[in-house]
Amino acid sequence: MTKKEILKEILSTSLYLLGVLIVTFLLVKFVVQRTEILSGSMEPTLVKGESYLVDKISYRFKAPERFDIVTFKYKYKEKTYYVKRVIGMPGETVFIDEYGTIFINDKPLIEEGFDFPTIENAGLAATPIKLGDDEYFVMGDNRNDSQDSRYPDVGAVKREQILGKLWLQIWPLNRIRFMGDK
Repeated sequence: MTKKEILKEILSTSLYLLGVLIVTFLLVKFVVQRTEILSGSMEPTLVKGESYLVDKISYRFKAPERFDIVTFKYKYKEKTYYVKRVIGMPGETVFIDEYGTIFINDKPLIEEGFDFPTIENAGLAATPIKLGDDEYFVMGDNRNDSQDSRYPDVGAVKREQILGKLWLQIWPLNRIRFMGDK
């Protein structure tokens, strides 16, 4: 190979790698992001140490729905994200009674197909919480071991805090799956 051919090959490979880096950056910035479960707050649905891809594009076209599992920015710590389930929707009133029953607009929330533990601490929701037009009430599936909207440091989650919806489990390899409704 001549020096000119070698230089051409190096330039071609460099441009190819630059293109791959740009596409990867755009995918991570706007389409998907990997997240790792760091606590037991979503057990048994999500287990500590598992990794997921978050769909960051769907919520640009539609709003989160009740029971979606979402990732959102924790407002008090940079680059910290929580993973929780949407329970209360914008404009609704959420209340948890002394028996651990969740009420949405004074009606008991029916959580068919889910087996959540009885809530022992209603936190802020022991008194009715009226959500704003851009606010969501989120809870962990492990209801008694979850820092979620029942507590002041999380509170109601604003729409702008929500990064996306859990889409695909990627780790461990023997549990790769698309996330369904549950």
